[in-house]
Amino acid sequence: MEDSQDTRDPLERLAELIEQSKRAYMEIQNELKEVEVLLEQTSGEIEKLDQRTTQAANKLRHVETNLNSYAREDIKEAYTASQAAQLRLVMLRSQAEQLQARAESLESQSNQLRSFLDVADEIPGLSSPGAGLESSPSAADSVIMRIIEAQEGERQRLARQMHDGPAQSLTNLILQAEIVEKSFDVGADRAREELTNLKNAVNATFEKTMDFIFELRPMMLDDLGAVPTVRRYIEDFQEKSGLAISFDVIGEERRLAPYVEVTVFRVIQELLHNVWQHAQASHVQVGLNLQGSTVEVTVEDDGSGFDVDEVTASAKERKTLGIVAMQQRLEMLGGTLQFDSSLGRGTKVSMHVPAT
Repeated sequence: MEDSQDTRDPLERLAELIEQSKRAYMEIQNELKEVEVLLEQTSGEIEKLDQRTTQAANKLRHVETNLNSYAREDIKEAYTASQAAQLRLVMLRSQAEQLQARAESLESQSNQLRSFLDVADEIPGLSSPGAGLESSPSAADSVIMRIIEAQEGERQRLARQMHDGPAQSLTNLILQAEIVEKSFDVGADRAREELTNLKNAVNATFEKTMDFIFELRPMMLDDLGAVPTVRRYIEDFQEKSGLAISFDVIGEERRLAPYVEVTVFRVIQELLHNVWQHAQASHVQVGLNLQGSTVEVTVEDDGSGFDVDEVTASAKERKTLGIVAMQQRLEMLGGTLQFDSSLGRGTKVSMHVPAT
């Protein structure tokens, strides 16, 4: 069967093509903004890290020149710092190259569409095809920027965790393997001792890596849901932090929408980290209310408290993404996050988000 022919007026078909091109142009412009922001942030990180890499390399050269003057731990630390900085710098430069290539590709597509729309502007009978292309909706821009900032904040946090955790541990393993290799020249007993140390270090690195994976994205969150995952996380967090944490669930334990479960877990995760790092608390009460159509999370501690307005304003000014990112994430889901705190009397944080 032959394809049916489009019998519409050519101007009508051209107008439809122009509308499609306008939508594509706006989508490309939005993506280009995202890529440019990421590229700017990545370039800033590269500049800072380049300086740290140079400092670490200079220190390592000094250590290698004066090995007899440094203890074994100092030598290990110098190697670790240099290798970790170089690895992170290579990763960031590769990311910057990919972003730059993507920006150039988007710019080329944008220019082609813009040229087509400019030519279409000159066709009689069509109403200003290029009108409105220079301005995009401010609300959409705001959401995009908030998403980008949240993503980059998360990436920076993960990069720090990778540097301080698995990356540093793996660097230490390389150094210990070199020590084992050289110890065979000393004797079997020394080599056996160093191999035992290496095995213990591998086990410790494996445990750190598993902890990192759980922090990054617990697989049981998808399999079992928010309640079992939060319960497991709190048990592990108590052991790590030394905080006494109570966890109470009100209502029937049930599965929630996936994005709600992720939000509940991330908010509790972030709030517990804040308590551990800043609150000087001895006890934390975590509550999860699953009754009704709204999920409620409360995290209350007996710590030092803080001035809510001052801390929130400072976080927004410095663009630190802890409290601000949580609030923005919940706002986009139709939820709220409220802080009740003052100096000297602890803090209570309440989160509400629609269950569906």
